[in-house]
Amino acid sequence: MFVDYAKIIIKSGDGGDGVATFRREKYVAAGGPDGGDGGRGGDIYFVVDPNSNTLIDFRYTKKFKAENGQNGSGGHKFGKSGEDCYVKVPPGTIVRDAQSNKVIVDMSEPGQKELILRGGRGGKGNSHFATSTRQAPRFAVDGEKGKEKEIILELKLLADVGLIGFPNVGKSTILSRVTKATPKIADYHFTTIDPNLGVVKTEHGDSFVLADIPGIIEGASEGTGLGIQFLRHVERTRLLLHVIDVAGIEGRNPVEDFEKINIELKKYSEKLSNRKQIIVANKIDSLQDDSNFKALQKIAKEKNLEIFKISAITGEGLNELFNHVAEVIKTLPKENIVDVEDRVIYTLDDEEEQFKVDIINGEFIVTGPAVERLMGRVNIGDNESYGYMEKMLKKIGIEDELKEKGVKEGDTVKILDWEFEWYE
Repeated sequence: MFVDYAKIIIKSGDGGDGVATFRREKYVAAGGPDGGDGGRGGDIYFVVDPNSNTLIDFRYTKKFKAENGQNGSGGHKFGKSGEDCYVKVPPGTIVRDAQSNKVIVDMSEPGQKELILRGGRGGKGNSHFATSTRQAPRFAVDGEKGKEKEIILELKLLADVGLIGFPNVGKSTILSRVTKATPKIADYHFTTIDPNLGVVKTEHGDSFVLADIPGIIEGASEGTGLGIQFLRHVERTRLLLHVIDVAGIEGRNPVEDFEKINIELKKYSEKLSNRKQIIVANKIDSLQDDSNFKALQKIAKEKNLEIFKISAITGEGLNELFNHVAEVIKTLPKENIVDVEDRVIYTLDDEEEQFKVDIINGEFIVTGPAVERLMGRVNIGDNESYGYMEKMLKKIGIEDELKEKGVKEGDTVKILDWEFEWYE
């Protein structure tokens, strides 16, 4: 089964906690702080797997989690860092943020490995907080939590040339004749329900990848049938071979078919509609007269497009067509079909708003990821730790924000689950 869309959840590892311990050794009367740091949480990486060509594995495995870092321990012993998680995807996979739909990365290059989600930092042990005036700090910092994201994976075939056209016009037959691909072929609509790839090798020694894109029909750009799924694969190709049943065996009008397919391409993507296109007039072996071909030839001239007559069944015209295609491909540069405008690595600091102060019923409510991280580091019941919190509130900018909001002596300030009375 060919699967080209999946939605998964990825989570980086939590950082291990730092610890507050003191050196306890015989004949050492006043051992100093020796709490070790917590280990770093594991990262999430995406890697290109050249042996994979479908996203079907993601139908059964929906969540990928990196390992948590271990807590520190006494004797300045650091916790072990968590193992990274590597998510293997086939070449041509687009990784998107499910919430914003922004492209995070285009996984198309052989051997490509991308960091997608950083693990949480390990917390610091109490030995980091010893100073000349605070020689025995009784607090440590908890590790930062990892981050969880819902991710969309889209697979777009990596092909140089794409065969497009209505169902049953002979695309699969062409592919089977010029490559070693063996798509299922029969005389009924929607025979090809999966895209097929094959390598064309011309008599002059040139080669390129040819994709048979399943039947695109009227309304495909709005999702009729499997249109959106199939149009996704056309985006990757550098050249389109528009196959048309010039014999009109099923009573179809070749010119109307040409126009309808191009309308769907334009609706889906303006860029795609401007992709170089060659008209392939197929089934000339069944042609009763030249009227259909002449009508198609006229529209090709109007749109400055090349047109070739072939018979996929007999092989007539195929060598001439694909020798020409091989030469055209050489003139078309490879390009990034998907524009990755904002390359995103989701770190623990990537939120647009680190904290905010709201005034509700006269109380100042402080929330946000920066506050959550800070409060995870302190022990409110310890005076030294409390002093560290006050110092950090000022450093982060929360104190200035409260003053700007109009906080006064005696006002209530709530930070997460803690409630404080403001004093100058």
